[in-house]
Amino acid sequence: MLKSARKQDKDAEGRMPLGEHLRELRNRLLKSVLAIAVATIAAAFFQKEIFAFLMRPILESVGCANGQVVMRNGQLCAEMTTQGLLSPFTIALKVALMAGVLAATPVWLHQLWAFVAPGLHHHERRYALSFVAVGVPLFLGGAYLAYSILPQTAEIMLGFAPSGARPLLPLDDYLDLITRMVIVFGIAFELPLLLILLNMTGVLTGRRMLRWWRGMIVGLTAFAAIATPGGEPISMLLLAGPLAVLYFIAVGFSFLNDTRRRRRDPDAGLSDDEASRLDLTPEAVGAAEDVPAARALPGQQSGDRDRINGYDDIT
Repeated sequence: MLKSARKQDKDAEGRMPLGEHLRELRNRLLKSVLAIAVATIAAAFFQKEIFAFLMRPILESVGCANGQVVMRNGQLCAEMTTQGLLSPFTIALKVALMAGVLAATPVWLHQLWAFVAPGLHHHERRYALSFVAVGVPLFLGGAYLAYSILPQTAEIMLGFAPSGARPLLPLDDYLDLITRMVIVFGIAFELPLLLILLNMTGVLTGRRMLRWWRGMIVGLTAFAAIATPGGEPISMLLLAGPLAVLYFIAVGFSFLNDTRRRRRDPDAGLSDDEASRLDLTPEAVGAAEDVPAARALPGQQSGDRDRINGYDDIT
């Protein structure tokens, strides 16, 4: 009895025709989109609470309390504003979509993993699962750091306002700013995973990474100055400091991995231009085997053709 395409036994190495790959990709994407849509609809009922959570840092630092004009650090408080009739609706939709994507992260990550895993070897699957298990907390840590330094950034940025001027902060701009900061900080915290991946694939060694520490510190500081909107020292140090610690953790892990690799490979200490050591110890030769007798050649075909000097033709 013939099985359907879905019930057929899958190849052990994950091989399938191109059409099957495209069909599976479509199904994985559809499941991910449905999960995000369901989570977005659920988050829409709590979008006011989510928006209040996002607004809390800046309201407590530079915002106006209950709509009243108060002074903060000698300046008028900042007032949150919306522009246009549809702006409140688009803001609510943006907040719900952001929360839906974050809430559905386990689902679409699982679908991505299920699509990629069949093409990986067993040890590669183990490494990939470890990277995902470590990468998610690192990304969340970077996102929380961006959320926590936003009040200091807002105070410094609004400190440049002229005396007596009341700042008006559009909510659309604020959401775009916090989204960009969360993404940038979260991706920046994935730096140690990238370095460890390069080390495990043999591209970088721990010794070489350690030699780059001065340049890495300067680069991380420059990146922190660009990534933080205010560019002030406190926010820069709050981002550059954890990144530097994560970098040295990756260097330490790479040293341990290099040591483990040298123990398993006796030729690991050789340079690329040095030949490996050959084992020239002679080995005992066993008893000689009988050589089978050669078969007789096929006989000459007889025929009535004329022969010249014993040959069938003159060529």
